[in-house]
Amino acid sequence: MTQFWIRALLSGVIVAAVAMLARRSPALGALVASLPLISLLGAIWLWHDTRDPLRMARHLEATFWYVLPSLPMFLLVPWLLRQGVAFGWAMVAGCVTTVLLYLLTIGVAARYGVRL
Repeated sequence: MTQFWIRALLSGVIVAAVAMLARRSPALGALVASLPLISLLGAIWLWHDTRDPLRMARHLEATFWYVLPSLPMFLLVPWLLRQGVAFGWAMVAGCVTTVLLYLLTIGVAARYGVRL
């Protein structure tokens, strides 16, 4: 259980640091947020726990495929905010769109033999 709390604390510190950095410089905060820090930490934790190269390969490949449908949210939410949509509703729309795109990605990937 101690490992869980160490992992949670480290991940939380990264998220908090990005938020604080973005307050000073939105572009720099975005740059740091765009780094795959959480994905890399997750991969490190998974490797530490399993030492299974096939599981790691599947995890990293699936991460790639799931990143793609999440990208439109980063254009949709700012566009909605500029149109006067309230932040909460813009975020909901971004999240719903992302979930729908995840489902679409899973279906399309399966047609091409990629199992997510």
